[in-house]
Amino acid sequence: MNRNDKYTSRQPLPILNGKGGLMSLLFLLTCSLILSSCMGSSSNAMATGGEITGIRGSAYAEPTPYGMVAVPKGSLKVGMEESDTLWGAGFPARDISVDGFWMDQTEVSNAKYRQFVFWVRDSIIRERLADPAYGGDETFKIEEDKEGNPITPRLNWNKPIPWKKANEDEQRAIESVYITHPVDGTKMLDASQMNYRYEVYDYAAAALRKYRLDPSERDLNTDHAVSTADVMISKDTAYINDEGKVIRQTITRKLSGPWDFLNTYIVNIYPDTTCWVNDFRNAENERYLRLYFSNPAYDDYPVVGVSWEQATAFCRWRTEFLVKGLGQTVADVQPYRLPTEIEWEYAARGKEGNPFPWESKEVKSDNGCYYANFKPDRGNYTKDGSLITSKCGIFSANSNGLYDMAGNVAEWTSTVYTEAGVESMSDMNPELRYNAAIEDPYRLKKKSVRGGSWKDPESMIRSAWRSYEYQNQPRSYIGFRCVRSMTTDGGSKNKGKR
Repeated sequence: MNRNDKYTSRQPLPILNGKGGLMSLLFLLTCSLILSSCMGSSSNAMATGGEITGIRGSAYAEPTPYGMVAVPKGSLKVGMEESDTLWGAGFPARDISVDGFWMDQTEVSNAKYRQFVFWVRDSIIRERLADPAYGGDETFKIEEDKEGNPITPRLNWNKPIPWKKANEDEQRAIESVYITHPVDGTKMLDASQMNYRYEVYDYAAAALRKYRLDPSERDLNTDHAVSTADVMISKDTAYINDEGKVIRQTITRKLSGPWDFLNTYIVNIYPDTTCWVNDFRNAENERYLRLYFSNPAYDDYPVVGVSWEQATAFCRWRTEFLVKGLGQTVADVQPYRLPTEIEWEYAARGKEGNPFPWESKEVKSDNGCYYANFKPDRGNYTKDGSLITSKCGIFSANSNGLYDMAGNVAEWTSTVYTEAGVESMSDMNPELRYNAAIEDPYRLKKKSVRGGSWKDPESMIRSAWRSYEYQNQPRSYIGFRCVRSMTTDGGSKNKGKR
């Protein structure tokens, strides 16, 4: 008998005599009504007869994620129906529909990405403070629950790192993540150690019929004989070897169970600050190499020098950080991720579906003020007020409340870049994804980049403009922002078509 049975089974009531018995009977009936009310609709699951009313869950109201705005579901003709007259490029056009999602109001800034770097730094320090080689302070790790039962060890983030009053062993642990420049003696974070390990379960792959453990479920056509041939899967894994080098591998093996769809990644997440020199040869950009990411003067500028792989790792860490903060209330919260290429264009065009994120077809207002940070076609970088990037959000937002959807920095999307673009995707929530293995040809590692940047001319900051970069290539003009799928979207946005 389950817990509901005791309130719903038809059992004989005890025989009660006299006034006291009647009062007891009334008391029992009253308690029964109260219990039935408290149990809610689930208490009727075992009832016999009557109409089906359904079993309802508790009401759920999704809170607005910090720093994000809602982009309601809707439809749009994406791409351009006419070829670009300046560059002669064709852009696939198609009517699409997308679900609602949350999107960062601005591009991820240096300050926000630095929080990620420092979290990785602090996690390494805590691991070493608990290591016997550095004193072995066990209070920096939690290995038992409140009842004293053993659990999977995890770091104790409530225990502060002794930055100012460290003993000799603690000081060695703290200093182990820093290096000193051999020439000028500058003390700096050892970027090579800033490795973030995370795991991703591929729910979509695990749901495919061809990967069912029961062979009879792989093909529902009863005219076909059940095949017992081995089913092969591929999964990504990574580890750090004895020399401290990250080794990435893609394993192909026989299907064995749900764990085959758990992928492991280790990504060095420190931005490549040398991109300012490598992207622009014969230019005096040393100041940006040394200051852009680390100096507080650039806190609110968009982070650059971050590859697609690093941006993806940031999304995963941001999800982990949120989950730990929310605790048990996190069941229905969707993970942070990069926007799909089509989500990005849909959001950039605003509620009206404009060619640019603003209503005008011009790039500046009647009084000569530019709507975005880009390079006018004649090549005057400073004409819009900035030589390189500008602070996030200093230009006006589009009708969705999003800033810098054109110019400033181009932005990574989750989508694999192909010439066919949206033509090769579904017209509902379009996406094309491929997790390139380390040994795959380099051409398979192209990811779509949208929005144009501070170095691009007017033609390349339109919402429909498509470009790409390789997933491991950091650039001084590419950043990113995050999105989160909505658990439910009651709103609607029917966008106009050009």
